[in-house]
Amino acid sequence: MEVTRLIDLFPYQLSRFPKADALAGKQDGVWKKYATADIIETINNLSYGLLHSGIRPGDKIGIIANNRPEWNFVDHACLQIAVADVPLYPTISENDLKFTLNQSAVRYLFVANVDLYKKVSQIKNDLPALEKIYLFDRYQDLPHWSEFIDLGLKHPKQEEVKQIRDSIKPDDLATIIYTSGTTGNPKGVMLSHNNLVSNFKFCDVLCPFHESWKALSFLPLNHVYERMLSYLYVYFGVSIYYAESLDTIADNLKEIKPQIFVTVPRLLEKVYDKIVSKGAELKGIKKALFFWALNLGLRYELKGANGWWYEFQLRLANKLIFSKWREALGGNIQAIASGGAALQPRLARVFHAAKIPVLEGYGLTETSPVIAVNNFQPDSIKFGTVGTVLENVEVKIAADGEILCKGPNVMLGYYNSPELTAEVIDADGWFHTGDIGVFEDGKFLKITDRKKEIFKTSGGKYIVPQMIENKLKESRFIEQAMVIGENQKFASAFIVPNFAFIRDWAAKKNIAVNSNAEIAASNEVKKRIAEEVEVVNKTLGHYETIKRFELLDREFSIERNEMTPKLSLRRKIILENYKDKLAKIYKGTE
Repeated sequence: MEVTRLIDLFPYQLSRFPKADALAGKQDGVWKKYATADIIETINNLSYGLLHSGIRPGDKIGIIANNRPEWNFVDHACLQIAVADVPLYPTISENDLKFTLNQSAVRYLFVANVDLYKKVSQIKNDLPALEKIYLFDRYQDLPHWSEFIDLGLKHPKQEEVKQIRDSIKPDDLATIIYTSGTTGNPKGVMLSHNNLVSNFKFCDVLCPFHESWKALSFLPLNHVYERMLSYLYVYFGVSIYYAESLDTIADNLKEIKPQIFVTVPRLLEKVYDKIVSKGAELKGIKKALFFWALNLGLRYELKGANGWWYEFQLRLANKLIFSKWREALGGNIQAIASGGAALQPRLARVFHAAKIPVLEGYGLTETSPVIAVNNFQPDSIKFGTVGTVLENVEVKIAADGEILCKGPNVMLGYYNSPELTAEVIDADGWFHTGDIGVFEDGKFLKITDRKKEIFKTSGGKYIVPQMIENKLKESRFIEQAMVIGENQKFASAFIVPNFAFIRDWAAKKNIAVNSNAEIAASNEVKKRIAEEVEVVNKTLGHYETIKRFELLDREFSIERNEMTPKLSLRRKIILENYKDKLAKIYKGTE
């Protein structure tokens, strides 16, 4: 059978490679595995129950939950009765929650736990369309998702579901995914079955997927990136194991020994920093060997470009040092897909050197999401780029440098917002990404910045903040950075120190700093970070250099609305929150 709609996926898997562990989640410390046939039965019963309760094609159902098998059950049950699901981040703000649930007119909402149940219940009076909230976890006598399974078993509606399934076309709406955005209200991206199917089918170039593989899933399923790849896993027969939480990833990797997982650069940076910190704790010859191997890895080039002596040393480094890195990731990793933000090229180099291929890709929710990706095809990896454009996608660079995209992956539009849709999809069908980029070597796409984030100094010079921020974050002393200076005489930065690393550094230097506030106020810390800033400044044009900076005593956070759930900076809010520090930086420069 051919897969043309998302609802074809599990039947396709059943016909090609039925699995005993198509999905797996941990319950009470034990992995509970779900076979393909059982998943299909659960999805069907859930669909019957939803229909019996009054849900009809065209309705909307919301999901706010961590990654777990139940997420899939609800997703596929909705899909096969032509109900668009609306997945939301568990960390969503109250205002965004009200806006999204009201705009999409969600009738039923499935939430992971009692905390989320209470969060939504507190604003339920402001949600006129929302009829009922159901939990995935059991809690006292609160409504539980299994009620629909029971209803479905009592009132099977095979013929009705079959009629609806048969009527669903590839270009029909499948889901509405709200983008958090750095300004304004969230926008509901309408994706069709074909948007997502066309994308995962042409992502087969990523790596040699095999039905014996396992994937660890921990990025939120409401994010289009993890969701599309989850559909891809089902298509290729890859078993999906859901991490218990972000805190258990390291343990879960060792337990299930996956061949692949998807991540964002921030998590890879933390993994790398932790590895380097452990290396720094070693003594004598062990420490010397560790940093010898690390420095080799940071110089890595593809295809043996560094010569036979380098390759000989690298083989030795892999045996002595990097083999332990691979063991920490379970020992079976064939590929790590990285997206959502820019990956530092040095991380791509060192992980590739360690035989842990990190494949950076690029896309947006509006493009389902992948536009380009580094992959295992011949000559299809280049560090510092997001790889080659998918075969079924067209990309061109506009006169102002903006990346434009056209293809079956481009969204149907923004929900109930035709004017916003018209702003990003032009009359010729090109989607305007808002990202600035170039092609290198004629085929590798490189993202240089966000169009809206580039700013101009009072001297008329354009500053590309993201590029400078990524360079600053390569320092072990710097956790986060935001470059500022719009309409000012020079560029500056807010810098969040790496508090954990600096505490260790300060202890070795006998510098008394305990709290984050003490670290941010310390002259010794500021002097040391100034050295790191100067290293970056040497790589920049004179007009781009960071002339002044202020240290902050806490990280930018989603909770304070300073970051989107996918960890993009909300620059205007950060500037407002730190307007006193902004004034201090530019005092006397008018």
